Amino acid sequence: MFVFNYADGASALSVWGVWIFIFIALFGFNEVARRWKYIGFFSFVILPLMLSILWFTVLRDTTYTDWFHLAKVYSSTAGCIGFWCIRHVKLKNKLTGKEWRLSDKKWALCFPPLILAINIMEAVIRDFQIGIQYPGGGNLVDEAMYVLGGPWNFMNGIAGILNIITITGWLGICIKKQTAKDGSKDMLWTDMLWFWIIAYDLWNFAYTYNCLPGHAWYCGLALLIAPTLCAFTVGKGAWLQHRAQTLAIWCMFAQTFPAFIDKGAFAVASSYNKVPLFVFSFAALAVNLSVFVYMIYKVVKTKRNPYLGELYTDLKAYKEIKSLAE
Repeated sequence: MFVFNYADGASALSVWGVWIFIFIALFGFNEVARRWKYIGFFSFVILPLMLSILWFTVLRDTTYTDWFHLAKVYSSTAGCIGFWCIRHVKLKNKLTGKEWRLSDKKWALCFPPLILAINIMEAVIRDFQIGIQYPGGGNLVDEAMYVLGGPWNFMNGIAGILNIITITGWLGICIKKQTAKDGSKDMLWTDMLWFWIIAYDLWNFAYTYNCLPGHAWYCGLALLIAPTLCAFTVGKGAWLQHRAQTLAIWCMFAQTFPAFIDKGAFAVASSYNKVPLFVFSFAALAVNLSVFVYMIYKVVKTKRNPYLGELYTDLKAYKEIKSLAE
């Protein structure tokens, strides 16, 4: 499934050690950025501006400049900025003198599902592109990575479309109440529950294994597990916020130090075995199809509109997250 770079001095222990370090770093960074408002502002506003100058000047010959990588880093960063504003921005009406928050505006709550859907669709397009252009394998025209296109790309592309369709209940997004232990004011999406998150993770891992085979060891495993673990433990209900923050910082790192994951002892390649390629994409399609069927079942049973309101309000997991809100 994965091939370690033993020729350059790697060992299973060293590569696993680096993976664990990256996982802990992503988890820890997310904790700091979500708990301290101005660290979050620096991380997703000031830092990307500074790095962008480097990418297009002194690092222009080494960083990624293809449409996909640039779209990924800037769309994930845009998501982080938008979520930060929803969590923290308060304004005062000059006429009435009343204070209002961005999180109280329905139009603002349409931003999270929009940026999420765009992010997924970028990857869906990439899956279909590789399936069509590289059916027998080949090097990507915009970078040196070898990819092996096949039916798995189309299965996973369909899984991604289903993942978008099953995004529900965004008008119920709310803010986590501050406590003595956690003053983060996380953006809680109460209708985005564990089964959708697992379906997303399966789809996204299959996508990275299909389309970014040389990066899947890190961005397909560590980068997916870190926000999911946070959402199931210390940061319940705020998976999308955790996902955006860890994705943005990883993309910034990868843009700045591409050689870390592309060359040297800690670069991990795909085996290009067709069996795992097929199995992971099939699993992603099956699970996302199951979530879609379950969504339709809940719509028919409850007569609720999943796009104009919340769908899973009767579930225990929903109620647990809702209890954390202001």
